[in-house]
Amino acid sequence: MLYDINFDHFQILRAIGKGSFGKVCIVQKKDTKKMYAMKYMNKLKCVERNEVRNVLKELQIMQNLEHPFLVNFWYSFQDEEDMFMVVDLLLGGDLRYHLQQNVHFSESTVKLYICELALALGYLCSKHIIHRDIKPDNILLDEHGHVHLTDFNIAAIVKEDLKATSIAGTKPYMGPEVYYTFMQKGTTYTFQVDHWCQTFGVMREEEIREWRPYVMRSNTPSNEILQMFHKVHPTYPAAWSLEMKSLLRKLLCIDVQKRISCLAELQDLDYMSDVNWDAVLSKQLSPGFIPNRRRLNCDPTFELEEMILESKPLHKKKKRLARKTREQGSDGSPQNGQLQQRLDSVQRDFIVFNREKSNKTVMDSCELSTSKTNKAIEDGQNNNVEPVAYLSG
Repeated sequence: MLYDINFDHFQILRAIGKGSFGKVCIVQKKDTKKMYAMKYMNKLKCVERNEVRNVLKELQIMQNLEHPFLVNFWYSFQDEEDMFMVVDLLLGGDLRYHLQQNVHFSESTVKLYICELALALGYLCSKHIIHRDIKPDNILLDEHGHVHLTDFNIAAIVKEDLKATSIAGTKPYMGPEVYYTFMQKGTTYTFQVDHWCQTFGVMREEEIREWRPYVMRSNTPSNEILQMFHKVHPTYPAAWSLEMKSLLRKLLCIDVQKRISCLAELQDLDYMSDVNWDAVLSKQLSPGFIPNRRRLNCDPTFELEEMILESKPLHKKKKRLARKTREQGSDGSPQNGQLQQRLDSVQRDFIVFNREKSNKTVMDSCELSTSKTNKAIEDGQNNNVEPVAYLSG
């Protein structure tokens, strides 16, 4: 039996991360015992920071995506305080964590990461989506070491021949063409920007500095960054092979027209001639780095902050809301008129999603279609075999 999902259907286990749009914890669905990651975002904070539009856009995008190298979306629901997104749980941690732990990825591992991310980007391209924020923080590893792309809150949907025009992303990882859109009106960019970003996403900070030896901070003006792109002559880590260096040059090319811009172009390279892409897609190739399964691969301070510093900890939500209802009535605490209108619009526009229901609907539709087809065949309405022409005498 399928039902509407809400907060009560999950057991909260522990906090594992936080970002600009909310916090993340490990949860277990009570009926199936399956583990997930649950991101929750405070409605009031999202409204005050004008982040609601991006949250709703992320929900819209993710409900239509499913791929082996994405962090796939399972459920979304809300209560009066928060918006919730439940996604695949990746216990291997993100690449930022492992890079900070001084993990050194071999060239073969980086090559596999690039292949896996390229398949994910090819899939996103087929869905007309530019991620725009690929960085180590947004590349998660599963327990076997395969990469999964997450965080679509600043992704762009571009259809037909349209291109993106807004500046978005994280400065050290943004492609040059994104800065051009800020500096020059009428300039646009498209899917090639993700190939630039994903390359830096799998490289160590010192390797990035070696390739791009200048300081880039969040407050560095865009015009200075553009000058850096053109003045600096890149060098490459000595440990990389000539073939890998050639691949980097093609992925990290300032000229968009000369940069590798799609999966097919990557697959055509001599360096990729030994890659079994079907095996990559089915995760049959083992990465050279496998996360430690005996521990949770994340910063332990997230849990301490949630338990000690958080004024409204998630694990006490049910009691808190019940007490709030008793004290103030079902309408909750009063808000000023304009703010309350914005909160009401969040309540109204929020997308409730249940992949179990969606998958069942698709299966039922397929079964119904098959049943109708079989019935039509029985009735002779779908017989595409031409009758044999018998010639007399």
